[in-house]
Amino acid sequence: MKPDHRPSSQPHPTSTQALLAQIRADWQQSRPDIDPSPMLTYLLIDRLHAALERRVGQTYAPAGLNPATWDLLITLRRSAPPQGLTPTELAGLTAISGASISNRISRLLERGLIERQVSEHDRRSSRVRLSTAGLALADSLLPRHLENEQGIFAGLPPSEVAVLERLAGRLLESLEQADVSPGDPLNPDGR
Repeated sequence: MKPDHRPSSQPHPTSTQALLAQIRADWQQSRPDIDPSPMLTYLLIDRLHAALERRVGQTYAPAGLNPATWDLLITLRRSAPPQGLTPTELAGLTAISGASISNRISRLLERGLIERQVSEHDRRSSRVRLSTAGLALADSLLPRHLENEQGIFAGLPPSEVAVLERLAGRLLESLEQADVSPGDPLNPDGR
């Protein structure tokens, strides 16, 4: 049985708010028995994420970096001791999954932005640190990166940024808790 919903005669919305209103109206017409609010909230956050990535990418993309290689570079700048970090330590301090870390390390090694030091005691173990060129690139991009991120939140007063941080943190924590499985090292209870 075909739904009796007919496509909206409205023109395509040009803003996210207009799109959300259109989607809500379409659901109201086609399925008035459901509340589309969770879908709309998710869509809003998803579009926000995409817009943030585009905006932040303006800092590092001209230098030939992608989000993962920028994350790795800036993490080494921020957190690495002089001897560097192991790939496992690096993965734990970045937004990059463990499986992808080797690929990112290889890309930055090829560009001469990082150095790898193999352990004298265990040839399977290594540490990664910024090269002179990597340090110079990170330090040259960092002021623009911070200015760009400051601009992202300039449309909100500090009190609303604090509320956004708190709410985003609570939502993320609840999702991360739901994702932790028994035996996972992120699960402190071991359940």
